Amino acid sequence: MKKKILIIISSIIGVLIIGIGGYVYYLYSSVKDTANKMHEEVKLDRPHQKPDISKNSQPISILLMGVDERKGDRGRSDTLIAMTLNPKKGNMQMVSIPRDTRTEIIGHGTTDKINHAYAFGGPKMAIETVENFTGVQMDYFIRVNMEALSQLVDAVGGVTIDNKLDWIDEGIYKKGYHFAKGDIELDGKKALGYVRMRHFDPNGDFGRNERQRQVIAAIVNKAASISSVTRFDDILSALGDNVKTNMTFDDMMDIQKNYRNCRNNITQYEVKGVGGKIGGIYYLSVPDEEKSKVTKMLKDNLKKG
Repeated sequence: MKKKILIIISSIIGVLIIGIGGYVYYLYSSVKDTANKMHEEVKLDRPHQKPDISKNSQPISILLMGVDERKGDRGRSDTLIAMTLNPKKGNMQMVSIPRDTRTEIIGHGTTDKINHAYAFGGPKMAIETVENFTGVQMDYFIRVNMEALSQLVDAVGGVTIDNKLDWIDEGIYKKGYHFAKGDIELDGKKALGYVRMRHFDPNGDFGRNERQRQVIAAIVNKAASISSVTRFDDILSALGDNVKTNMTFDDMMDIQKNYRNCRNNITQYEVKGVGGKIGGIYYLSVPDEEKSKVTKMLKDNLKKG
């Protein structure tokens, strides 16, 4: 498969914030250096006040973006996940927005595929476009380059996945790799092939996005159970060059402390729509009722009560 299907790795949250747990303090200096390297502020047109996450923690929202950044090319956010964490409910919610979703591109004056927002205006335009589409403000963002996926899976020592389909991917190895139905072990390279595939999946992009979220959850849970401090050196190395976020080091520490219970209950949803060509270009058109459903879903998990 020539076109790389990008993965948003919410395990950035799981690995760096939720999964590290007490071990992070053994690597305090290294984690802080990595966090500083990852930090990137984005000035939005709307007033932006980060939530108080230091105590009596309130629910927070995070936009996860997967991009394929190349030299001289900003790339596109081909994977978008609006994520909410509610510490009172102990719930992590992931809502995937298909890359072909047709919507207004905020700040560009056009209606286009939602993944084009990043190509047109970077994180700022992507964030504001997603906020307009969902009706929910994003407190934080995490942008991950494709290269981080396989490195993170290898860094946690591989993951186990319950595979729903049976297929052979000729694109990974010369002889192909057989993804057998049932529980399978994935290293970084195999995980990349597992989340890329869509042509053998009767659900197409929707099935692929489901596998993305499946690997995300597996990384989060595996990271939380890591007992070897040496693993974190590999994790930090994978994160440093491939991740940008407006979270500060203190934000990460507060989330690790006050929101780590959220990983125990992960709910997932895929935005639904009708696919078809408009002007010769394929789009996923999302009806207003579905948008309202997604808005309510996200806001419900952001309620303090």
